Amino acid sequence: MKTVSFTQMKDGTKEEYEFLTAHEIDHTKHTADRLLTALVDLDKSLSGYKITRLGHSVQSATRAWRDGADIDWVVSALLHDIGDIYAPYNHDEYAATILKPFVREQCTWCVQTHGDFQMLYYGHHLDGFDQHKRERHRGHPYFDDCAEFCERWDQASFDPDYPDLPIEFFAPMVREVFDRKPYDPAVIRRGERAPLTDAAVAAGR
Repeated sequence: MKTVSFTQMKDGTKEEYEFLTAHEIDHTKHTADRLLTALVDLDKSLSGYKITRLGHSVQSATRAWRDGADIDWVVSALLHDIGDIYAPYNHDEYAATILKPFVREQCTWCVQTHGDFQMLYYGHHLDGFDQHKRERHRGHPYFDDCAEFCERWDQASFDPDYPDLPIEFFAPMVREVFDRKPYDPAVIRRGERAPLTDAAVAAGR
């Protein structure tokens, strides 16, 4: 069978859906590689900064790595702006949706809301922007984590002189994360918090 015979989903057979499922499973095995390609495409995204969006993404991940962050934090830092090209008005939610099945809930929430938290750094310079938009999330268990995510890794990562690690360094981590079983409770770890930094781990990197 090369293709199914139906033109409406309701007419499909068990055999055809088993065939499609096998194709979908094979397709998902290459998600990490597609994401790495999409990261490179960020170089075609928003300009005007001293570095490209790809450079910003790699620099954010490099800072996370050098802070001793675990793999969930590092991959989340790398992919946090991957929605810039396709979802410029909700890029944070776009990135979080991609990460949600494969990383800790804590990381997903921080990526999903980092756009609100980043307003602290520039909202007061622009009409119609709320510098303190993050306050709507005050009291959330991950509030402090997102504030630290933005302060240490996101807002600080626009430096053309910072010694970034290459994207190839992070590729095995992206593949490891996206090879996980989707929505595995042992990965999602709802309600749990892991520190963004670990001095002992950082010292060994």
